[in-house]
Amino acid sequence: MTTNPAEVLGLPKPAWVTEDVAILYDMATRFLSEEIAPRYDEFEKAESFDRESWTKAGAAGLLCASMPEEYGGAGGSFAHESAIIEALSHVGVDGFGLGLHNSIVAPYILHYGSEEQKRKWLPKMATGELIGAIAMTEPGAGSDLQGIKTRADRDGNHYRISGSKTFITNGQLANLIIVVTKTDPSQGAKGISLIVVETDEVEGFERGRNLDKIGMKSNDTSELFFNDVRVPTSNLLGHEEGQGFVQLMQQLPQERLQIGTGAIGMIERALAVTLDYVKERKAFGKAVIDFQNTQFKLAELKTEATIARVFYNDCVARHIASGLDTVTASMAKYWLSDLQGKVVDECLQLHGGYGYMNEYPIARMYRDARVQRIYGGTNEIMKLLIARSL
Repeated sequence: MTTNPAEVLGLPKPAWVTEDVAILYDMATRFLSEEIAPRYDEFEKAESFDRESWTKAGAAGLLCASMPEEYGGAGGSFAHESAIIEALSHVGVDGFGLGLHNSIVAPYILHYGSEEQKRKWLPKMATGELIGAIAMTEPGAGSDLQGIKTRADRDGNHYRISGSKTFITNGQLANLIIVVTKTDPSQGAKGISLIVVETDEVEGFERGRNLDKIGMKSNDTSELFFNDVRVPTSNLLGHEEGQGFVQLMQQLPQERLQIGTGAIGMIERALAVTLDYVKERKAFGKAVIDFQNTQFKLAELKTEATIARVFYNDCVARHIASGLDTVTASMAKYWLSDLQGKVVDECLQLHGGYGYMNEYPIARMYRDARVQRIYGGTNEIMKLLIARSL
């Protein structure tokens, strides 16, 4: 690919892309291009990455970039996490589950963990020794977290956790899992707690099948079973039980913004690979880009992508300043992922029959993009949240 996804829109860099953020993006792009991309088909076929890739990413400084240095991180902000996720999308290795590990799991421990918990878990997450996951969704409870059935019953100075989870990203490799569970089922949302399970140190934990998905094949997505799993009460996140729902609501804006990061990154890559294709591909004696329909389509897509990037950049700036509200984060998640689907679909069409061939990057993007409108709260749920602000 000759067209650079990072430069395809030609916009000036926002203020939050400081020199160190730009350097991290370049470093992440180089690492992913050299160490991950050559093996990506292998990971797609295996439907999982290997642990070596995670430890290499840790050694390269791509894990826990926004965690404080005292806990093994790089002391950055979400701007640095954005640089890493954008690099993943621009290189085309979207299935590497670094984003969830870095900007969803680790922040729960940082914001709600005790000093002992932070010192115990975050340095190992920064090296890749611990791979993070968060177990929310259940076979009978998705966006409605109040409907979860997994229970954690007190047993002296331990909890006994029983229940099942599904669609868990990083599920086959994760050995540090934040489990969303009911510590008091009679209290509804006020009875939800977050409890950390170190899978290497417990009995009764089982991984189910690695789920067979339409896309994002290289990312292990699993069923998890907790069969009377006994963990210390000190693994509770927060000072007391029942804080889980509030903790989840406080962190969801960043999760939703992160989904927007992947969306804008793929939008830019889709445009870059399509520009390269239509300039090279000939039809009726001229390049495909010389047809007016191609020009008009790409003009529309570049315009929408530019609007999306400006909106995304503003959301990141607000988030870094602690000003990104739930409603705007919901807008970012739903609108950017919807646009992602549209852009990728239109770009595939411009490839003609070759766009339907798996050897072309746009085909993989088409498969991988679809889930963005579902996880992190469906786009329909996002619209409900936005509507409440009207």
